[in-house]
Amino acid sequence: MSTVIEFANVSKRFTIHHDRRNSIQERIAGLFRPRARGETFWALRDVSFSVGQGESLGLVGHNGAGKSTALKLMTRILEPTSGAVKLRGRVAALLELGSGFHPDLSGRENVFLNGSLMGFSKRDMQARLEEIVEFSEVGDFIDMQVKHYSSGMYTRLAFAVATAVDPDILITDEVLAVGDEGFQRKCMERIYRFRQMGRTIIFVSHALETVRLLCDHAIWLDHGAARASGPASEVIDSYLEDVNRHEAEARRKVVEAVPVEDEELQLWRHGTGEVEICAVDLLDASGRPQELFYTGEPLTVRMSYDAHIRVERPQFGLALYHASGTHLSGPNNNFAGSPIASIAGRGTVEYTIPELPLLPGQYRITTAIHDSTGMITYDHHEQHYSFTVRSHSPHPGYGLVEIPARWRHRPGE
Repeated sequence: MSTVIEFANVSKRFTIHHDRRNSIQERIAGLFRPRARGETFWALRDVSFSVGQGESLGLVGHNGAGKSTALKLMTRILEPTSGAVKLRGRVAALLELGSGFHPDLSGRENVFLNGSLMGFSKRDMQARLEEIVEFSEVGDFIDMQVKHYSSGMYTRLAFAVATAVDPDILITDEVLAVGDEGFQRKCMERIYRFRQMGRTIIFVSHALETVRLLCDHAIWLDHGAARASGPASEVIDSYLEDVNRHEAEARRKVVEAVPVEDEELQLWRHGTGEVEICAVDLLDASGRPQELFYTGEPLTVRMSYDAHIRVERPQFGLALYHASGTHLSGPNNNFAGSPIASIAGRGTVEYTIPELPLLPGQYRITTAIHDSTGMITYDHHEQHYSFTVRSHSPHPGYGLVEIPARWRHRPGE
């Protein structure tokens, strides 16, 4: 497999000047005195990786991690401060909204302009125009100046042009963040088709499950450095685990800074306090606390409580969330037909999933104790516990859950 993109010890430095000169007088005066030395900011530091022909690479990381800078280096919008960037093949890029379009030109004129920049003649683009207009859904607005387009129209036309010129490398930066659900699906179908055709795709998105499904490999950028690289699922799991850890630390600092009696300001916890959740442990098949579990294996959530009063028929409940925020399940012992007569003092309650149906990813758990009616909340811990799921299978499937099923084929007679 030939290499089409290569970063060799690439660094990019910017200089931030804080002495703003807004008025004409300030700018004129500034011509006669040296500008103060600005602050140095490294957007990328010694980043190295390579992408083979036909591979799909995802870039993940927090805002400001260096993802967009890396894409601009790939497209020659920026040049590296040090190191080397090599590309082989025709590149189509969808970066910042509106980049590559002239606002005073119509949609049609911008189609021809972008085509010429890619090395296509007017005749070439004329042959593609009907398909571009149909895909972008701009219809009668194709002859309107694009400065009057909505953000969705802008993005749709830009995506249609970029993917109509048959690029060897498609580079996208949050391209699916704008547009309705239907158009996003059309975009993903076209990107998948490019992948099936053996084209190279560089994909940046905060929709991590899309990155997981689309990309073979991923790179986690953290403050300009490549913190991890490898199979997309493994890199995304590591990134989410780090995000969860930082969120937990932030919540803990908030709670520690707030008096215990000021319940309302404890962001992740609320309740009357007559019964407290003292600890929550996630246990494997051997009863050992774990943060990593595998699809199809047991998982037990053990809640340790301290009841300061006697409570008849208490309700212990959980809520299971994917890291994206999707609510997956909300069981409690009463709904399950497992009532508890009463509690007083200390004890534990366990909820066991014999065969974990979750597919690889990051998950969070909410725990709570209510009275028998569910109206009084004694203690509620909102998404305070997290764990990672991986799979022993090299092809774990797509989505969030594994549904037991069988495939059956009956050939025609």
